[in-house]
Amino acid sequence: MINEILQPLIFTKLLAGIFFSILFLQSGLDKIINWKGNKEWIVGHLAKSPLAKMASLMFVTLTLVEVLAGVVSLVGLIIFLTNGSEELLFCGIATSAVSLIMLFFGQRLAQDYVGAQSIAIYFGVALIAMGLFF
Repeated sequence: MINEILQPLIFTKLLAGIFFSILFLQSGLDKIINWKGNKEWIVGHLAKSPLAKMASLMFVTLTLVEVLAGVVSLVGLIIFLTNGSEELLFCGIATSAVSLIMLFFGQRLAQDYVGAQSIAIYFGVALIAMGLFF
């Protein structure tokens, strides 16, 4: 079993699953736990953008997608470890990529180019991780 896990491709997929599970479970749960503060920040951040009127709805949507990405990545990771099935793990990473696109879109429209730049790095990691499954 340990020899299989340590094969470079399998190990890299596991690390990607762990990475996105941590990233989006923490981010999504933080938004839920500190709902008011996070919502105020998003609304303020998007106040001067074309998205200002939709900021609250976008915050709810983003929170749901982030939690979904984290949960699907985690469950996919567990399934991958227990029976080798990769489909759900791929779906978790793909959902993570969608969440990153949502964040990137908001950052660009808010003209937060430094924030968008850091999200682009995460998105690159997601694309590379997704490429491991083909």
